Amino acid sequence: MPNLPPLFAPSAITISSIQEIPEILGQEGNKSFRNTMFQPSWQSLPSDLPKPTDDGACDHIKGSKFPSVSLPSTAGNTVDPSTLSGVTIIFCYPRTGAPNETVPTEWNDIPGARGCTPQACGFRDAANEFLELGVSHIFGCSTQDTPYQQELKQRIHLPYQLLSDENLGLVEALKLPTFEFQGKKLTKRLTLAVEDGKIVNVWYPVFPPNESAKHVIEWLKGRTGRENLSTADENAMMRNMQHKG
Repeated sequence: MPNLPPLFAPSAITISSIQEIPEILGQEGNKSFRNTMFQPSWQSLPSDLPKPTDDGACDHIKGSKFPSVSLPSTAGNTVDPSTLSGVTIIFCYPRTGAPNETVPTEWNDIPGARGCTPQACGFRDAANEFLELGVSHIFGCSTQDTPYQQELKQRIHLPYQLLSDENLGLVEALKLPTFEFQGKKLTKRLTLAVEDGKIVNVWYPVFPPNESAKHVIEWLKGRTGRENLSTADENAMMRNMQHKG
């Protein structure tokens, strides 16, 4: 187990192989994962969390090309989301807590800060539905390092990879909104829909965080079609993926 920092260091999430999720769910030996998938998140959210307001910090992002940035993944490789075909969902969040970490009151007082683990679990629990709606990849992204993220991935049984923007390459390339906490620069919570390298939708601010995946699914269901239609081969591959498992 990695040596986890005391309090608050950035983190990230990714679904780089969403086609593998039906196989993961169907594995007889992975009972702990399946049990977790259908249980409520262990971490509840206070009812009085302050709601973030839209300060316009993401107004410049929709419609732009996703920058070429290679990010370390919990799979042990690097991922450049700009090179991925199809629809990719990337949710950025400030940071997740370490095991048995006590959440300080001042963290709850920051609008939009609390709720990263419930958000990650929301995308985990909806993974099959994202697949059925044609999503090729899901990534969560924050500024925590890869060992920290690997612990989280194992602990809450995430079926997707986490990406680390520890060096702030994505933050700087897209001019993402950030805030400082205990000497760390953290990404504000936002979600990007990227289609064939183009950012086609942005959710910012995201609140409540545990409903983030639901909001993206609602958007996917309401789409009239891909802005760049997939080829016949891509459509056939997606149908095969949806019928696996």
